[in-house]
Amino acid sequence: MSEEKKTNYDVIVIGAGPGGMTAAMYASRADLSVLMLDRGIYGGNLNNTAEIENYTGFKSVQGPDLAKQMYEGATQFGADYAYGAVEKVELIGDEKQVTTDMGETFTAKALVIATGSGQRKLGVPGESEFSGRGISYCAVCDGAFFKGKNLIVVGGGDSAVEEGAFLTQLAAKVTVLVRSDKLRAQPIVQDKAFKNPKMEFVYNTSVTEIVGNEMAVTGVKTVNNQTGETGEIAADGVFIYVGTFPMTEPFKDLGILNEKGWVETDEKMATKVPGIFAVGDVRNTVLRQVATAVGDGAIAGQQVYKYLEG
Repeated sequence: MSEEKKTNYDVIVIGAGPGGMTAAMYASRADLSVLMLDRGIYGGNLNNTAEIENYTGFKSVQGPDLAKQMYEGATQFGADYAYGAVEKVELIGDEKQVTTDMGETFTAKALVIATGSGQRKLGVPGESEFSGRGISYCAVCDGAFFKGKNLIVVGGGDSAVEEGAFLTQLAAKVTVLVRSDKLRAQPIVQDKAFKNPKMEFVYNTSVTEIVGNEMAVTGVKTVNNQTGETGEIAADGVFIYVGTFPMTEPFKDLGILNEKGWVETDEKMATKVPGIFAVGDVRNTVLRQVATAVGDGAIAGQQVYKYLEG
């Protein structure tokens, strides 16, 4: 007779990125029963990051490698891990009931939301049509398909510039299209990129359409935001990094989101609903980095224990 699957926990952590895994580690180390739920592989956006140079203790570390180490730390004290995209969260008395797209239902006394953020789309003609046929939102995932090719990166922040630099290891040339007159990336990131002979920056430029043939992307149509001049740039692939949005759809009825959809918490990572906490990129916060997510997770893991003890 097979063992019945466990469905009731002290705490459920929704999302297994750096913040969620840290919260799970702290909570399970306090001898709480913990379930980590994630719609994909553990690590979250770490798996889409080639190289991390600003995480304390590492001169440089590959995102997927750090994700593996964090996962091993998160599960060493007995935390369970399961696949499943959360579709609904309901409050039943003091318990929180979580339903996944797999039709599974789990309950817990406390909840930690660590669902992170997703990549925004440009919303221009051709983006949906050529998704997976030359359009990507993840250089680490798809860069190997473009060896020796000419690529376009859309965006001017840290992600756009860092992932553009990563792509130069594979591509013949990377052209970065920036809608304003300067980059938003950190100075150290900019300095490295400007020294890269394979990178070119085009400012005050927006993409109006992504074009291609029956097989794949062939380029983008552009407009100069100052002069109104239109143009077209040939490319074999387009990588888009134009910001993020909160992954909070399952929590919209809980009264814990602000007008833009980010989760509001206090300094203890607690939301307005007793027993529901949030950590990492999903929070309304001034900085979204691995280091801040880990810090959030440590606080939440401890506060969950204090909440349950109280």
